[in-house]
Formats: sequence, structure tokens, C-alpha cells
Amino acid sequence: MMDTSTVADGSSFLSLFAALSYGIASMAMVFINKAIIMQYAHSMTLLTLQQLATTLLIHFGRQMGYTRAKGVDITTARRLLPISLFYNANVAFALASLKGVNIPMYIAIKRLTPLAVLIAGFFSGKGKPTTQVTLSVVLTAVGVIVAAIGDFSFDLPGYTMALTSVFFQTMYLVLVEKSGAEEGLSSIEIMFYNSFLSLPFLLFLIIATGEFPNSLALLLAKSNSFSFLFILLLSLVMGIALNYTMFLCTIVNSALTTTIVGVLKGVGSTTLGFVLLGGVQVHGLNVTGLVINTAGGVWYSYAKYQQKKIKAPKVVMDLEAHRR
Repeated sequence: MMDTSTVADGSSFLSLFAALSYGIASMAMVFINKAIIMQYAHSMTLLTLQQLATTLLIHFGRQMGYTRAKGVDITTARRLLPISLFYNANVAFALASLKGVNIPMYIAIKRLTPLAVLIAGFFSGKGKPTTQVTLSVVLTAVGVIVAAIGDFSFDLPGYTMALTSVFFQTMYLVLVEKSGAEEGLSSIEIMFYNSFLSLPFLLFLIIATGEFPNSLALLLAKSNSFSFLFILLLSLVMGIALNYTMFLCTIVNSALTTTIVGVLKGVGSTTLGFVLLGGVQVHGLNVTGLVINTAGGVWYSYAKYQQKKIKAPKVVMDLEAHRR
């Protein structure tokens, strides 16, 4: 019989690895996307390239035996189609918002995702959140409002697109958690379905919005710049890494854990955002709002950690009672 402590240790390590990997990839991706958008403003085409690279990598990896991911199943594809649509809508609006929103404010707005996840959970029957969790997300929202008032580079379209991204991010996180549990799919398989299903939708959008063929012409014109090609390649690679770690974290842990990791990595990203890539006009009100927002995010993460610690002994007692 396998030692239960060994299984628990392995599970804990995988959970921690998934959370840390997602946090690092997510933090890096914000700056990489900002850097590439500053040189190449066609965000929808960039997203299409990222999804195409992911699809081809997994496909050839499966053909060469590097992954055991199964081929496309029509029934599964239909069930995962909403995930793909919500995911791509989230990333598309997030990339578009980076054109006008500086990184600290972008991260502050994205910290509203836990609030949206809790609201979605409440209406889906998960129950009322604790007082600490409620107050922490309210503090986070207040921080966003204060910071926005002090943001001299305020860009209404950018803020609107970032908030829209929060909505779509919430929807796909909840759906990924549900699909991973019900379908028994691995993170690589969900990532493949997500990328594969998104391609027709994205190709239609870049043509309908007029990005293509101008975006392709600009891409070819910039192809003689080593620095641009390096950042572009880095964005494609990190896009794959972010997708994988995000789906892995959501399946191994939960949608809520994924949002908590996103909040915590935002602390470092906010600090770096003041000194990297520019676009931030420092003001007392702006800084105060970001501090409040960050404090709310940290408090939220602590509240969820405490809530999980309280639940853990109950689960153990229930198991013991069942054995008896």
C-alpha cells in the first residue's frame, strides 16, 4: 500500500510548483506584452500568433511522442468552446488596454478579479464569503478608485478594456476549473483545445477589424530588427508558458488560488512598473491608491489562507470518521 504521507507530499509539491510557475510566468508576461505592444500595436494579430505557436507546438509534440495529449474529440471541443472564447476575449482586451494604461494601474485593475470570482461563486451557489475576504476585496476596489483619480495619464478606453478583461478572466477561470474536474483533461490538453478552437475566431477578428493585412506587412518590415524579433519570440514562448502554468494551477489547485497568485505577483510587478517601460506619472494620490490596492490584495490572500487552514482539520476528521 502506498504511504499516504508520500502522496500528500507529492500533491503539495505539485500545487506549490503550479502556483509559483504561474506567478513567475504571469509577472514576466505583463512586461513582455507591454514591451512588444510599444513596438507592435496590432494586439489581435499578436494573440493569433501566440495561439498558432501553441497549437503547432503541442501538435508536433504529440506526433513525435513528447506528450501523451489525445487528439481532437468533437464532443469535448464543443464543451470547451466557451472556455476558448472567454480566454481569448480576456487576453485580447488585456493586450488592447496596455496600449493606454501603465503597468501599475493595469495590475491594480486586474486585482479586481478576486472580487469578480467571489461574486460569480456567490451566484453559482458557493455561499457567502467571510467578513475578512469581503473587506479585503472592498479595500482592493477602493484602492483602484483612489489610484485612478490620481492617474494623470488616465485613459478611459484603456480602463474600460482592462475592466472588460477582468470580467472575461473570471468567466474562463471558473469554467476551466469546472471542465478540468468533469472532463478529466490534462492542462496540456485544455491548452491545446483552447488554442486550436480560438484560431478561426481570431482569424475572423483580425480580418474584420482591418488589422490584417496591414499587421502582416508591418511584421515583415520589422523582421530585420534583431531586438524586435527577440521580443516577439519571447512573447510567443512566454505565451505558451503562461497558458500552461495557468491551466495547471487552476486544475491542480482552484480558480480562486489562481487569482490569489495573480494578486501576490502583482506586488512585485507594481513596484517594477514604476521604473520599467515608463508611462507612469508619480503622484501622491496615485501612489496611495496603489498602496491601498496592494494591501487589499495581500489581506485577501491571507484571509483565504486562514480559511483554508480552518477547513483542513475538518476534512481530516471527516476522513477519519468515514474510516471508522
